[in-house]
Parts: sequence; structure tokens; C-alpha cells
Amino acid sequence: MTKIFGHRGSAGTHPENTMISFEQAYKDGADGIELDVQLSKDGIPVVIHDEKVNRTTDSKGFVQDLTLRELKQLNAVHKFKKQYKHAEIPTLEEVLDWASRKQTIVNIELKNSILPYAGMEEKVLELVDKHKMAHLIIFSSFNHYSIARLNTLAPKIEKAVLYMEGIYKPWDYTKWVGGSGIHPHIKAATASIIHRSQQSGVPVRPFTVNDEKTMKRLFAEECAGFFTDYPKKAVQIKYQN
Repeated sequence: MTKIFGHRGSAGTHPENTMISFEQAYKDGADGIELDVQLSKDGIPVVIHDEKVNRTTDSKGFVQDLTLRELKQLNAVHKFKKQYKHAEIPTLEEVLDWASRKQTIVNIELKNSILPYAGMEEKVLELVDKHKMAHLIIFSSFNHYSIARLNTLAPKIEKAVLYMEGIYKPWDYTKWVGGSGIHPHIKAATASIIHRSQQSGVPVRPFTVNDEKTMKRLFAEECAGFFTDYPKKAVQIKYQN
């Protein structure tokens, strides 16, 4: 059964990577949520997509130059100012605390392919262990060194390589770097790639799937899952088939 992941929560309709957005994705019936992790100046894993706060908050600067206290003072309502007065940047700990109570799957994307956050893997794993979430976690990263590192540190937790363009035999490649799944851009997720990969025991979860036609194709192909900004729409399509 194809699993639906709320991409940064319900990012199409709510402020991305905030508790408002994650809670909405859960209410909408998503099987899981996807979020992005950076590190604050004081080394705390925080949930925000960009290396800078410019796009999604009312401030400017690099996440890594701001302490958690400074980040918490920012307003992350992004383009949804009319609907919401305020939304905080959550810590990963806050999201995992909530997700562990809901028992919902969390795809944690480590945003360490542009800035090399030292010790990010260990810090994130520590929080996953603390909240006893290992069975509900999927790690992903465009930095495949990080996937290899995570595999050394936590071989039993599911990991997937993120990629944009064609990789030769990605189902073999992910195993080679220590992953067990693949998360390709939807344009790189052909029917053949999905079929051959899943026949090799490697689940495929493309991103970011927002149109109805593609959603229907992925359900028909029994793709393992996909990431969408509109989980409510995806859930409706899934159950009208």
C-alpha cells in the first residue's frame, strides 16, 4: 500500500516545517511527515529547510549563525500571514516528542550537503533514541556520505538516498552507500525504475508529487510511497480508487 508523506507537513496549505503543518498532515490522514534538519549556532537540531532563515521567516541570516533562543524568536508563518499570526521554528526534539505520541512515521532529511554540520548524525540519532522512535524513522540526505555515516552508527534504522538525476541501478547504489531505499525526484522515478528497484527489495518514494495524474500513476504502480505538499488531496485520491 503506497504511503503518503506530508512534505514539510502540509506545505501547500500551511507554513512549512512548523507544528501547524505537521499536525495538519496528520489530521489529513498522511502516513507520515517529512522534515528538514539544520543545526543552530549552539548545535541544536532545528527543523527548517533552507540554510538561511530569509525565505521562511521574518528575519535574515544563516541558521548556523543563530542560537536556538534567537531562532525561537522568529516568525516562520512564511507566505501564510493571512491565515496565521505566528509559527515557531520547531526543534527536532519537539517534533519527535509529538510524533512519538502519535506513532506517525517521520522522514528526517539531513540538510548537510551544502554546509557540513559537524556531528549532525550523532545529535539526530541521540534524539531518535531518546524518544524510542527508531522503528518509525526514515533518514534521507543528498549527502550520501551522511547516509554511509548513519549506516555505521545505526545500521537498523531505514535510510534512503535523495537524488535529482538518473543514477545507474539506484537500487544497487543505495545499498553500496549504506541505504535501503531511494528517494528520487519524480522526474527520475520512471515506471521501470520503480518496478526494478522494488523487485530488488528497495522501496521507492519520489518527491515532490503534487498533481493528481502522477499520484494516480504511483498508486497504480504500487510505489512504496511519495512526498506531497498536499497530503489531504493524496489521501482522497488513494481511497477513491
